[in-house]
Amino acid sequence: MKPHKIIISGGGTGGHLFPALAIAEEFQNRFSDAEILFVGALGRIEMTKVPNAGYNIIGLWVDGFQRKLTLKNLIFPIKLFFSLFKSIFIVMTYKPNLVVGTGGYASGPIIFISNLFNIPSLIQEQNSYPGITNKLLSGSVDRIAVAYEGLEHYFPKNKIVVTGNPIRKFIKKSRIDAVNAKKHFNLNPQKTTLVVLGGSLGAKTINQLIAEKLDWFLSLDIQIIWQCGSLYYNQYKELSCKEVNISAFVNEMDQLYACADIIISRAGAATLAELSCVAKPAILIPSPNVAENHQFHNAMALANQNAALVVTEKNLNKKFESAFKALLDKKKQKEVIHNLRQLAKPNAVKEIVNNIQELL
Repeated sequence: MKPHKIIISGGGTGGHLFPALAIAEEFQNRFSDAEILFVGALGRIEMTKVPNAGYNIIGLWVDGFQRKLTLKNLIFPIKLFFSLFKSIFIVMTYKPNLVVGTGGYASGPIIFISNLFNIPSLIQEQNSYPGITNKLLSGSVDRIAVAYEGLEHYFPKNKIVVTGNPIRKFIKKSRIDAVNAKKHFNLNPQKTTLVVLGGSLGAKTINQLIAEKLDWFLSLDIQIIWQCGSLYYNQYKELSCKEVNISAFVNEMDQLYACADIIISRAGAATLAELSCVAKPAILIPSPNVAENHQFHNAMALANQNAALVVTEKNLNKKFESAFKALLDKKKQKEVIHNLRQLAKPNAVKEIVNNIQELL
């Protein structure tokens, strides 16, 4: 019997890295003889996060191609050449039975070379509009695990399996009720609670919006948990009061989701996978500063299923208040919650590893 020996490559951002780590954990739990090697991009977050999680990683000198004329583009071919050459060395010495890519610059060279050596491969696409690396690789890989329906416009239909995006285990298993969660944050258990998510660093536009609308929210008898991010905490912490709990970051995400009646959030793929599983009505404000405008496409995939409301940054002044009031309607909330539950895929990582097992 073949040993369970795989390479996983994905990173550059948390959106690519988290699914890679989740797949590694599930794979290791399933197979006692599992051997896992990560391949990442030098200088990116995976080079520290992966060793911290207990896995070995090799870095490639690789970067993305910029959409405007920069010095980086002049050395892009050199970096690509060295990354392909190093990938040959990695594949020949490590001899994996399968290679997994979750997006990001490093997954391109290692999967391309693996395919030349006829090593089975699977890529996982988190977004409803695929990244350029996965689009380029899709013709040569064996299987493509996607989070959204309708990606046959971008990938070969016969290779697609709809698995969803991995979510954090403690969120999937959480049994915390809303009353206790609100008490945990020193809030009124009977009041409608708005949770604002801007990521660990924070989202400038969302923070400005909440600050401007604070009195308006309070006039609607709404209390707020506002995660403003580490970059903005000092700017907004003085606005904290009995009805407004402000913090740089909230570690107890299971408690946070449990106490939320309505959520305002960006639209990263991992966040939306969690929102679907906890089934909380949300207004999504996509970041316009991400590659391929991923967040907008992700948000609209939910909006088109009546599973969220979307307000773009440029339309916040005109449309936010009416969208928020619409989401306060109990009938609308029930519709959204029902549709989110239909979209939820809490067993995504198990499905992805099932497909890896089939390929092995």
